[in-house]
Amino acid sequence: MIRLENIKKSFGQLKAVDDISLHIKKGELFSFLGPNGAGKTTTIKMMVGLMCPDEGKIIIDGKDISSDPISSKQIIGYVPDNAFLYGKLTGMEYFQVIGNFFRMSVSEIEERVSHYQEVLGFGDWLHDRIEGYSQGMRQRITFATAFMHEPQILIIDEPMVGLDPRSARTIKRMLKEKSESGTTIFLSTHNLSVAEELSTRIGIIQKGKLLAVGTMDALRKKVTSGKNLEDMFLELVGDDD
Repeated sequence: MIRLENIKKSFGQLKAVDDISLHIKKGELFSFLGPNGAGKTTTIKMMVGLMCPDEGKIIIDGKDISSDPISSKQIIGYVPDNAFLYGKLTGMEYFQVIGNFFRMSVSEIEERVSHYQEVLGFGDWLHDRIEGYSQGMRQRITFATAFMHEPQILIIDEPMVGLDPRSARTIKRMLKEKSESGTTIFLSTHNLSVAEELSTRIGIIQKGKLLAVGTMDALRKKVTSGKNLEDMFLELVGDDD
């Protein structure tokens, strides 16, 4: 479903992504872990078409995103680490804009808004301007608009930012359900407990290079430290403390 083939991206002398290859299968929930500055967000921006790789290919559902960006993006739902929302719009108006981007009908938009209003607990503030929203409210809107066109692929950068415990639990449950129903999910997070709880496979990146990829059991065979993901992660990337 998602294939990265020898992806490279540099900014001057900095090799942000250094020859990464990955294959994420349909229905897989893949967590992408690494320290700050490891290359996670750069990789994601290339996957969703916001950046172009210097070398290599990104194949989304059999199509090269560089040569066929429109059809590739139509099947992706994207949650960035710091979403830009149009502050002068209301939440409802923002739903309508995103729905129009994905060529959804008015009735489809209304149906999805009603569904996510119930699931994610949107109150009357859905009709207020976004510029007055808290970070948690913005994050819930961002998730709902990423989900609303029922994408085949979800690409998510730091999902739990600003969410209260109840909303975080709801999002985790939704991601698990979507993966089990066949949605392919690529998840970048610093929250190791979320990765350990949800993932079918995990990839660990540092300084642009992929250090390890596998299930929890497979990763345990690569390290000598403890059994949990935090111990394995710190052994692979180094524990500065």
